[in-house]
Amino acid sequence: MNPNDLIRRLAADLQDSYDEELEMEIEDRQTLPADAADVANGSDAHAARHERRVYFRELFKLQAELVKLQDWIVEEQQKVVILFEGRDAAGKGSAIKRITQRLNPRVCRVVALPAPSDRERTQWYFQRYVPHLPAAGEMVLFDRSWYNRAGVERVMGFCTDGDVEEFFRSVPEFERMLVRSGIKLIKYWFSITDEEQYLRFLGRIHDPLKQWKLSPMDLESRRRWEDYTRAKEIMLDRTHIAEAPWWVVQAVDKKRARLNCIHHLLSLFSYAETPKPPVVLPERERHEHYSRQAVPANMLVPEIY
Repeated sequence: MNPNDLIRRLAADLQDSYDEELEMEIEDRQTLPADAADVANGSDAHAARHERRVYFRELFKLQAELVKLQDWIVEEQQKVVILFEGRDAAGKGSAIKRITQRLNPRVCRVVALPAPSDRERTQWYFQRYVPHLPAAGEMVLFDRSWYNRAGVERVMGFCTDGDVEEFFRSVPEFERMLVRSGIKLIKYWFSITDEEQYLRFLGRIHDPLKQWKLSPMDLESRRRWEDYTRAKEIMLDRTHIAEAPWWVVQAVDKKRARLNCIHHLLSLFSYAETPKPPVVLPERERHEHYSRQAVPANMLVPEIY
């Protein structure tokens, strides 16, 4: 990759981080502020602005449909589990964020479990995931899941070959059991290239706001790219079942990956808009002898801005 191309792509990746905040601020869903359209030096600013407008317009449309899906899940008392898997820096977290951005956290929640404790390591492997499964009217998104065993645990030597083989025997039956219980189970693998992961890791290394995303395990995974590839191929082959198939998201382009993933997710449900009664704001009660008490000055947050 030549230096100019590297700088351009790093700048575009940084712009994407800014867009994450902008997405929550834009009120006019058909336009973008002119000063938000700058990207890397030397790029076609007009084309870039048009592409970003299209992205925002489509994202907002899809997010409006996600709200309808959420209401339908509550109304129909559905139970939904969505697994997000992929290499480090594949864009799983940013896709999850766009899905949940405008949803009710009491209906749609994200589960991102840390490494298992000493006690959890002695339990049935799936045990620590079970308490996070949804009740009726809920949707749960797993940012990495029980497939850690087939990926990072296997590659990094945190489990034995026997553990892995038992996992592959058990997981199809575990997932079929979830489906039989009424859970709709959806599994996404976010796929990126060697070059794209390298680029995103560079972006994290040189961006102080992203350095927390890089762990020693992430750096080691970079070295073991081919080991992870072999593990992924075996995992997809042995756990792609009719009741819960894998869906691969081409994720080299972050924005397209998000839109494609959300569009596909919506397509898996025969949902409809849920009728809602009109909301009427009641008149505020006023009482003759009520007076609001002044807040003591020493309790006030200083107005620096």
